[in-house]
This record gives sequence, structure tokens and C-alpha cells, in this order.
Amino acid sequence: MVVERSNLLSMMKLSIKVLIQSSLSLGRSLDSEYPPLQQFFVVLEHCIKHGLKVKKTFIGQNKSIWAPLELIEKLCPESADIATSVRDMPGIKTGLGRARAWLHLALMQKKIADYMKVLINRRDLLGEFYDPGALIMEEEGAVIVGMLVGLNLIDANLCVKGEDLDSQVGVIDFSMYLKDPQATENTQDDSKMTAILDQKHYIEELNRHLSCTVMDLQAKMDSLEKTNSKLIEELTAATDRINVLREEQEQLKQENANILQSSQRKEEVTLQDSQAELETYRQTRQGLDEMYNVVWKQYKEEKRIRQELQKELELQIGLKQEMEVAMKLLEKDTREKQDTLVALRQQLDHVKNLNLQMFNKAQVLHLTPFRFRFIFFFRFMCCFCSLFRAGLESALSTEKEQRQNLQRELQREQDNSTELRTQLQQLQGLQTELLDLRQEKKQLQQLCEEQEQALQEMGLHLSQSKLKMEDFKEVNKALKNHAWLKDDEATQCKQCQKEFSISRRKHHCRNCGDIYCNSCSSNELALPSFPRPVRVCDVCHSLLLQRSSIGS
Repeated sequence: MVVERSNLLSMMKLSIKVLIQSSLSLGRSLDSEYPPLQQFFVVLEHCIKHGLKVKKTFIGQNKSIWAPLELIEKLCPESADIATSVRDMPGIKTGLGRARAWLHLALMQKKIADYMKVLINRRDLLGEFYDPGALIMEEEGAVIVGMLVGLNLIDANLCVKGEDLDSQVGVIDFSMYLKDPQATENTQDDSKMTAILDQKHYIEELNRHLSCTVMDLQAKMDSLEKTNSKLIEELTAATDRINVLREEQEQLKQENANILQSSQRKEEVTLQDSQAELETYRQTRQGLDEMYNVVWKQYKEEKRIRQELQKELELQIGLKQEMEVAMKLLEKDTREKQDTLVALRQQLDHVKNLNLQMFNKAQVLHLTPFRFRFIFFFRFMCCFCSLFRAGLESALSTEKEQRQNLQRELQREQDNSTELRTQLQQLQGLQTELLDLRQEKKQLQQLCEEQEQALQEMGLHLSQSKLKMEDFKEVNKALKNHAWLKDDEATQCKQCQKEFSISRRKHHCRNCGDIYCNSCSSNELALPSFPRPVRVCDVCHSLLLQRSSIGS
């Protein structure tokens, strides 16, 4: 394993040196078809795969470098976007393909050295994936990470979606490293040689700096070994605490699940109750409307009857007043007749006394002819007085009957007036009930309006969420239809239709995948698959801005 580590380290130095020297001759911009870049990824893959443990599964043995690279997502949150974009790629099915895609994206971001440094600093976690003596677990791994810093000078323009990363064979090609140095020196210009020498000096200085860092790391390792015993004790105590906390967490999860179930049940019950209340409210509202119409009709009918009763009452009051006046006149007539009757009785008694006196005088005088005349006159006066008395008594009896009839009619009118008063009181009670029903109807109408307004607001929120979901679906459809166009397939700009040349270079739009010139793709926007703002074309720039404004 020591020999393998030294060989891999020398191959990594050679591949990085050749890659940097060749990139300087090409303007520091490389694509995925460049052979030195492909060999660099092959050597880096062998370095990461060195000493990797084999995991046995039901299907067979699995030895993939995706597991340790996936650990970087937890250690460095900035690499989460790369991991998610790699998982979402539809053409990649194996872990090795995902690891290769991750290395391509990290090199394009110029952060591959930072991510690998974070990984080798956590050797306590790497022990789960690597055997003792692996390249990443030893000092050679730190040296390789230091050499990867020099790759930040390169601008990599790689197409990850179009490549078949699952079935590529990672074999190191030594032919490009075994060329005659005299022949290469004769073909290169002096300017290129100076640039290469400058780069070489930079790499040597970088190696010296890395050697110093290795010494510092060795000192740190010694100090860490001393503190490791203390950390082991603390780790045991922490594991006990973690077990206790896990048990508490399980209990809390179970309680949370119970609470969620109960809350969902309560929510369903309340929803059913609210629906039932709404249905009953609608039914009661309909019944109250019908009741209100019936009561309103009754009120109109009672009002009409009340007006008629008031008119009849006024007529009865007028008749009563007339009857009282008639009673007073009758009483006055009866009094006058009683006075006349008393006067006539007195006159009759006076006439009787006179007749008796005359009769006595006639007997004394013994005058027979005058006797018969006096008797006849006396009898005539008695008959006249009896007839006059009988007429007066009959008149008095008729007046008494009329008075009794008037009293009966007056009593009837009084009974009618009492009935009318009771009916008026009933009408007043109906009016108060009608006012109460009107107030209750107003309250129910206000409650109904509030509930209708709440339903309208809920419908508005639901329609807005549906519109947002439709927009997201359209964006996903549009993104799924896009494909990454290869450099060989484009000879002119898609927008301005100008031919590409040495001065007019090709640029990929990171959103649609088509190739544009610099002027037609000078905009930059942040996309979900890239952590930083990347190049997009003018059409995608305007479309994404419009969608973002609609979403906001």
C-alpha cells in the first residue's frame, strides 16, 4: 500500500502538471473532450478509490466512491446544491456515475480542493469507508489536496448531462506522459515556455508550502493523539447521553404522532361540525325567511284588521256618546212626566175632595135633581182620571223598556270595546315579536355574510395556490424538454445566427443548454442547480425574470 500511495501521488503530480501546462496554451479554458482533463479525472478517481472498503449486499459486492463524497454534503453545506443536482440527473443510475458527475461540477466551481480538504480533515468519519493505510487517510492525501489548488487557474466548461458516466472505464493512459521532451520543446514558442516555467515555479512553491503544511499537520496529529484518549472518555459519556436522548426522542416522536393524530381527528370533526352548522344555518335561514314572509303577511292582515277595529271603535264610541245623550234626555223626560204625574195626582185628589164636599152638601140639602147630576159628573171625572192614569203608566212602561234596551246595547258596546282592547294588546305583542325576529334576521344575515366572505377568501387562496402549482408544472416541463447541446453540433449563434470563430467564442446557456455568442448570453442568474449566478441567454433571462415577477 505504501508503494501504491507513492505511485498514485507521482501520477497525480504528473497529470496536474500536464493539465496546467496544456491549459495555458489553450487560454486556460477546457471542455470535457480534452484528453489530459479526462486522464486527470481517471487518476483522481483511482486516488479516491485507493483503500476503499468493499460493502457486501444481497446482489453482490459494491465498491463505490460516491459514499465518501456524499459525506461532504453534511460537512460543507455549500456543496448541497451539487449533490442534489447530481441526484436529480436522469441519465445517471450508479454511484460511480454520480461520483464522476460530482467531480466534474466541483471542478467547474473551482472548489474541488476546498471540498477534498474538508473531507480529509475528518478522518474519524473516513474510517467507516476506508481501510488503514489508504491514500486519503495518510499524508499523501493532504499533498494531493494541496496540488488541487493549482487547478483554480483553469476554466472548465464541461457537459455532464450528455456524457455516459456510468459505463466509462477508468484506465490510466501513460502514452501522453511518455513523449520526447526535445520534440515538444522544439514545437513550442518561447512565450509558451516562459508561461510553462512560471507555472512550474508556481507549482514548486506550492509544493514547498504544502510540505510545510504537512509538517504542521504532523504536529497537530501528535497533539490530537494526546487528546484522543480524553475524547474517547468523553465520547463514551456522550454515547450514553445520546442513547438516553434517543430514547427520549422516540418517546417524543410517539407523543408527537399521537398529538398529530388527535389534532387531525379534531380538525376533521371540527370541519364536519362546521359543515353541519353551515347546512343547518342555511336551512334555518331559509325557514326564517319563510317565517318572516308569513309573519309579514300576518302583520299586514293584523294591521288592516286593527284599522277596521279602530274605525268600528270610533263608531261605537260615537254611538255610545249618542246613547248617553239619549239616556239623559229620557231621564229628563221621565222626571218631567213623573212631576206631571205627581201634579195630576194632586189635582185628582183635590177634585176628589171637592166632589166629596159637594156630595156631602147635596145630602145635606136633600136636592135630588142635583144629586143625580153630581153623581154623573163624579163618575165621569173618575173615569177620565183612570184613563189618564193608565195612559201615563203605559208611557212610563215603554220608556222603561227603551231605557233597558239602551242599557243592554251600551253593555254590548262596552264588551266589544274590551275585546278590541285585548286584540290591540295582542297586536302590540305581535309587533314586539316581529321586531325581535327582524333583529335576529339581521344578526343571521351578518353571520352569513362573514361566513361567505371567509369562504371567498379560502377560494381565493386555493385558486392562487393552483395557479402557482400550474406555473411550477410549466417550468418543470420546459426544463425537462431542454437538452445540453454539444460544441460540435453548433456552428453559429442560435439567436443572432452569426458564425463562431476565434474571436467569437461559444458559450452554453445553463438553463436551456443551447450555444450562444458572448453578446447574446452576457446575463447571469441564480438557478436551482447552481449555487452561484451562471450564464444564461437573453431569452431565458427575460423568461425567468417574468416568472419570478409572476410568482412574487
